[in-house]
Amino acid sequence: MTDPDVRNAIMTATYEALCEHGYTDLTAQDIADRTDKSKSLLFYHYDSKEDLVADFLVFLRELFEERFDETDDHPPSDRLAMFVDWYLYGSTDGDERQSFHTAMLELRTQAPYNDQFRQELRKTDDDLRDILEAILRDGIDTGEFTDHDPEETAALLIAAIDGARTRQLTLDRDEYLGAVRSAIVTRVIDDLLAGDRSFPTEPFSNELSQARLEATADSSPATTRSTDESTDES
Repeated sequence: MTDPDVRNAIMTATYEALCEHGYTDLTAQDIADRTDKSKSLLFYHYDSKEDLVADFLVFLRELFEERFDETDDHPPSDRLAMFVDWYLYGSTDGDERQSFHTAMLELRTQAPYNDQFRQELRKTDDDLRDILEAILRDGIDTGEFTDHDPEETAALLIAAIDGARTRQLTLDRDEYLGAVRSAIVTRVIDDLLAGDRSFPTEPFSNELSQARLEATADSSPATTRSTDESTDES
């Protein structure tokens, strides 16, 4: 698709429709109803619902990368806190976050049977690990973090956060998020911090480019509602 405005509108509509309907019950009409486009126009740009949702996964990955590119001027320890809290809690609160993460979990369960979804989710996993490994390496280079294996540490942190979110979603136990964050800090991150540095005890405030969120408020999954309500991006 060559028109970014059209794509952004479709991606925002896809986000909203996924939050309301989940993946299994999602239809192209649900998405079209949230835009000024017809269902036939959606299928002009995408061959199927699967193609559209696969592009949505690409869109989320691009948005995440753009946000973290804008944090390069922060110290590595702050960037690590941003990564952990965005990935653990997301960029919205309450029912919207729950609905969206539930829809994403539903998509992930399709991956063993859907090559297209699996391919995009693998790319997302690779990019997440690359971003986290780069933060950890920067921290070693600047002396903020003690010497360690960034690849091993990144794999452990992502697995712990993934597990917490999955258990919170499937068991409806919000306490898993806070408990796992606390354990990550005390069991892993505190050992990485050099000198008298400390990790934030509370979830990091949302510094992942509010300007970027506001500029794309009506053209990305980070809608005006999430921009206004966000307190902490995953």
